[in-house]
Amino acid sequence: MVVARNDAAGALLPGASPGTSLADAVPAWLAGAHQALVLSPRPAGRAAETAPAGAIGERRFDAYSSVREDGTVGWWLVDDTDHYLAREALRMERERTAFLSEASSALLSSLNLGHCMDVTARMAAESLADAALAIAPARGRPLPVVSCLRGGTPSVSQEPVDPYDVPGLGEALRGFPPVPSRWIDPSSAPEWLVPEGFGPVGSIVITPLPGHGVPAGALVLLRKADAAAFTEEEEVCARLFAGRAGAAMSAARLYAEQYAITEVLMRELLPPTLHRISGVDFAGGYRPAADHERIGGDFYDVHPAAVEGEASLITLGDVCGKGLEAAVLTGKIRNTLHALLPLADDHHRMLSLLNTALLNSHDTRFATLVLASAIRRGRAVDLRLTSAGHPSPLIIRANGTVEEVDTRGTLVGALPDVRANTVPVNLEPGESCVLYTDGITEAKGGPMGDVLFGEERLKRALAGCAGLPAEGIVEHVLMLAAQWLGNGRHDDMAVVVISAPRTHHISAVNGRTRGRYTT
Repeated sequence: MVVARNDAAGALLPGASPGTSLADAVPAWLAGAHQALVLSPRPAGRAAETAPAGAIGERRFDAYSSVREDGTVGWWLVDDTDHYLAREALRMERERTAFLSEASSALLSSLNLGHCMDVTARMAAESLADAALAIAPARGRPLPVVSCLRGGTPSVSQEPVDPYDVPGLGEALRGFPPVPSRWIDPSSAPEWLVPEGFGPVGSIVITPLPGHGVPAGALVLLRKADAAAFTEEEEVCARLFAGRAGAAMSAARLYAEQYAITEVLMRELLPPTLHRISGVDFAGGYRPAADHERIGGDFYDVHPAAVEGEASLITLGDVCGKGLEAAVLTGKIRNTLHALLPLADDHHRMLSLLNTALLNSHDTRFATLVLASAIRRGRAVDLRLTSAGHPSPLIIRANGTVEEVDTRGTLVGALPDVRANTVPVNLEPGESCVLYTDGITEAKGGPMGDVLFGEERLKRALAGCAGLPAEGIVEHVLMLAAQWLGNGRHDDMAVVVISAPRTHHISAVNGRTRGRYTT
């Protein structure tokens, strides 16, 4: 029962007159605190360790008690509204900062655009709204949309709609500032914008996802009709989150575009897959200097003859240096040689023109090169080989003998004039010509880890390859080089094998017509 009150208590709690039941006169939180004190009394004069607190009207109070000698309890209330609001604002700011920090980490953990959109929709639905949609811009195509309900999983869809049918969405996708939530009529939300099972929409926030100079999309937040509408502070937080999400999506989109461009360039710079051309077997293998790279300074190409009966041109070269810069010059040399194909019969002329082109460019790198012209004549293959500062080609004869072709020349891209001699070679069925770069012979490894693989070791290895198909020789050479290297560092390595296929003679019908050879 209320025993007494002062004037301030009467103004705050007009029903708390003496003789009134405390439970009927004060808020439930204060009556409960008094009951707890009575059930667990403190010694007289000892204050409570923690003061109960609660709201009276629109204000918030802390309640302090004191047990008197006669057993009655005195309560006095301290208005703590301003401190409480400040603490709540600080708590909300800390939660908002923690949320934005978590969002930044989650969004920047991947450069996959789809993953970024999934994370954006899911985190927004969990912390900012009852449902969220991440919408990417599209020109003349269905809108890519990722929607997510709170507690659900993101779902992807392609919506063939006009974004301008939704107030503020078309502008957001173009990067215009967002309109306040109170300006958007929830009943105007089209069916595709509301996730299945969401129910009536109470309020909508549409904000752009800013990117790196180009809008990354739009973020749509939805709250149910029975939930509180978005406040200005919540809309500000949504824009801060959208800024982080837009940056991540823009970075992911930029990475995807650059990756696609890189893939196209890589396909042009990677050595081609070789096969049989005009009755001559070709095989090639390449290993860049670094395992994480796909291209480097070594290259090879096979250019089939434009006219039946003429020789195919094989090129294998080594550009000074390794990595992307060497690969760029490699592409320039390959394109130049391709343009010089009408002069393929004159190796020296091709090398001279290539040398002039490299000297006139801003690039100071040089290259070594070997050219080979191959044509099938009956059962054999005729070769013409020209080296420009490159390791001499090796011939594997049918009996296991390995011969070094005596062709010498100056490298290209360094001196005003190129000197080179062309040597003819004949390959009988089952014989092969091996073109390689010095990354193989100069590979350091072995038992001590610092011994060069060397030309003699390569020749001994090739002697055991007599009669093998071209692909088998390439694989054998690269396997031996890899075993010799172990985990050691190495230069780019490339090898090309030209083989005269083994053939079987088929007799002429009735012995009258000319026979033919098949592989």
